Amino acid sequence: MSAKGPVGGRRRLWTYLIAVPLLVVCGLILSGCSRVSTQPDEMVLHYAGGLFEPIKFERCINPSSGATLLGPGDTPYSYPFGQRTFDFSDAKDAESKPLSVVSKDNVEMTVSGVATFTLNTDCKTLQRFHEKIGLKFRAYYEDGESEGWKRMLNLYMRVPLDRAMDAASQEFEWRGLFNDPKVKQAWEARVGVLARQFIEETGGADYFCNPNYTGSGGCGDISLTIQKPEPPEALVNALADEQAAKTENIAQAQRNAKVRTELESIKDLVKVLGPQGAVLWQAIQKGQVSVVPIPQGSNLNINPSAR
Repeated sequence: MSAKGPVGGRRRLWTYLIAVPLLVVCGLILSGCSRVSTQPDEMVLHYAGGLFEPIKFERCINPSSGATLLGPGDTPYSYPFGQRTFDFSDAKDAESKPLSVVSKDNVEMTVSGVATFTLNTDCKTLQRFHEKIGLKFRAYYEDGESEGWKRMLNLYMRVPLDRAMDAASQEFEWRGLFNDPKVKQAWEARVGVLARQFIEETGGADYFCNPNYTGSGGCGDISLTIQKPEPPEALVNALADEQAAKTENIAQAQRNAKVRTELESIKDLVKVLGPQGAVLWQAIQKGQVSVVPIPQGSNLNINPSAR
């Protein structure tokens, strides 16, 4: 018993000396871990790696996922899931001011509108977007805010949209773009075709999809709602004056036609009644002469009224 006592004591001491550092290490490891819970409109990219490990992509964490444990040094990057907009108008919270275009006849015009889209959240595509564009602009979200999302859109959405609208506007004159619904419809269709092409060229892939895209299947095209191009105010006023003059000319032409008809009628009266008869007829029609019927054979004296 006395021989085993010191041996057992030493074993317990060694166990204690080993266990304490392990517990400390485990505590440090656990304290370095973090958890991620995604919202319904959020998708997270999980990158593993620490101080002594290379950073590498681990997985995508889908929207509405429960708590997911991340290792020490791991980093989550949050991106929006679902519809987003790029507003180019005079609104206070718009991502951009209205875009400027030049018509076929060299008139500078402004265009307001909104592009509605969904970020392509196919896992591999989103990873490429993050590593190629998101990291550079810090376009990911942290605590619901992103300092780089708007800057990213101004390059990868505004620039190709501006280019598409300007190219399409070069095919039409300003009056048609401003005043002709058929011309505006043709212009909008042309803008849609060019916008799809230029947005994909700028990004290098289908990073921006149809508003109804859900993360799988075809990406589709963004949705554009654009107002008619607005010319400078001076041209709008000049066009209004021109339209007013045209309206007045039409009214004057109608008045002239009426006068010509009346002259032809007078000529016909003169042919039938003679000049005096025509004058008398017109006076009667205007109520300037009273006509009193006199029975045949009646004796009637008419005294003219004193003037």
